[in-house]
Amino acid sequence: MQIKRRGEVAPGHDEQAAPVTSASESNALQDYHPVVQRVLRNRRIEEPAQISHSLSDLISPDKLYGMTAATARLVAALQQQQRILIVGDYDVDGATSTVLAIEALQQMGSASVGYCVPNRFEYGYGLSLKLAQDIVQSAPDLVITVDNGIASIDGIALLKQHGVDTIVTDHHLAGDMLPEAVAIINPNQPACDFPSKMLAGVGVVFYLMLALRAHLQSQDWFEQQGLAPPPLVDMLDLVALGTAADLVPLDHNNRILVAQGVARMRSDRTRAGVRALMAIAKRPLASLVANDLGFVLGPRLNAAGRLADISTGIECLLASDPHAASELAKELDAINQERKSIEQGMQQEAFATVDAMDWPAKLTQYGVALFNDQWHEGVVGLVASRVKDKLHLPTAVFAPGEDGHLKGSCRSTKQVHIRDVLATLNAQHPGLIIKFGGHAMAAGLSIEADKFAVFEQAFNDEVKRLTEHLPNDNAVLSDGPLQETELSLDLAQQLRTLAPWGQAFPAPVFDGTFEVLNARLVGKVHLKLTLQVPSAGKTGGGRSIDAIAFRYLDSPDKPTNPKTIKAVYSLDVNEFRGVQSVQLIIQHIELIA
Repeated sequence: MQIKRRGEVAPGHDEQAAPVTSASESNALQDYHPVVQRVLRNRRIEEPAQISHSLSDLISPDKLYGMTAATARLVAALQQQQRILIVGDYDVDGATSTVLAIEALQQMGSASVGYCVPNRFEYGYGLSLKLAQDIVQSAPDLVITVDNGIASIDGIALLKQHGVDTIVTDHHLAGDMLPEAVAIINPNQPACDFPSKMLAGVGVVFYLMLALRAHLQSQDWFEQQGLAPPPLVDMLDLVALGTAADLVPLDHNNRILVAQGVARMRSDRTRAGVRALMAIAKRPLASLVANDLGFVLGPRLNAAGRLADISTGIECLLASDPHAASELAKELDAINQERKSIEQGMQQEAFATVDAMDWPAKLTQYGVALFNDQWHEGVVGLVASRVKDKLHLPTAVFAPGEDGHLKGSCRSTKQVHIRDVLATLNAQHPGLIIKFGGHAMAAGLSIEADKFAVFEQAFNDEVKRLTEHLPNDNAVLSDGPLQETELSLDLAQQLRTLAPWGQAFPAPVFDGTFEVLNARLVGKVHLKLTLQVPSAGKTGGGRSIDAIAFRYLDSPDKPTNPKTIKAVYSLDVNEFRGVQSVQLIIQHIELIA
């Protein structure tokens, strides 16, 4: 795998699009460490304002199309004390969106707000026709979809026929038709000029509640009802959690939301459920970072939606009693352990399948589709991600669904917009795909059980059409080398202050060649190293530094006693018994000796 330096390659999906100003044209970043300046310019950042985390820099809710109609309908629901039903989704974004909507509406005076989340195995995704039929029986006055709804044409039409209004809040890409809702709040709908198209579902709901609160304040609603206007900043922990866990691109607006939420969590201004989940993971809140949202909290909540019912996660986040939150967190942790076991088995089988492919087949493979009739549909997305990372090819993984269809999840590379691929296949092969939806890098779909082979070939052909004349994009991108003096705790801490890092604002990584003084396995798959840092201008090596390569043995046949390595790594602040030190988190290793 090739290592390339950022700044020497054209920006892709993981680069933030912003005007470029050369270092000679601007010295606005002169107060930052030279390495920090390099990192920021590699992400097309030239002004300190572009990395501000101030809430005052958030885009106004008024810029979201449909906001006037949505707030007017919600005001009427509050004034008439109508029954409101939140229809969520079964992932972290959907769960946090649901909790935020419930809590905000209750604090604004709603006496009857409930929720339902479709069981993925019975209803599938979103406000389906089957779910709408059940909702009609409970006779709500108003349905609000969160993190779904933009593709729920039939379900929303049925609700309308029965006199039930719907407000759609979503962030997924719209299809050719829009649902007949009272209002649609989605930055990605055709008529919306909202500057940030990257909002997660929970971010969209947060914006709706900001607009509703402002509207109610202008009408003296809270004073008339004897209520205090809800401090919506208290819900930024939910916004940060849903945004980070959904892996949406972290443009400036999203970085503000995540940074503010993380800051509140670190200072223990968060809910009992978050405290309980961090405790069960044995992670102190005070040292929480944005990565913990996606890799510590997120998986435990997501596991409930993958294997069982996301309502367990929703109830954990809604819980005000610490004991109740703790019990729910334990339940979520147990489900997550089960999910890990299922995923590990599926991953081994998937890797064995691709490893068994002969070389001629591999050389003509552009997109990979896998199916096993024993796989679990709730885990196919995780396995697709693992296979994509292994092969560096767009990947679709399928498992049987209870309705007799195959349920699939796709993960893609920077070069291929995976939802557009599915849209093309849907148009070129009518009847092949039952339904689909998603983003550039991830999507879901259903197909008939007997059409997997047709899909497999069509998928490969379409990805080939898009990529066969493009240069290989499998390079590891680095921010360049660091000198011995730059491998410091001070620089690691400075880089940490620029977080959150994530999609479209990638965490800084560096590259260098090191002698290995010591190497040992920890946790069976991780490689713990002591490295000797090259010393510029001196004979012999420099000081030693600790490093770790997580999941090093996930790929077979890797030596555990390397002598010299070229590594791509990040600077990390390691804390042990109250003492901080710098260590390297190795993301890619090339063996030299």
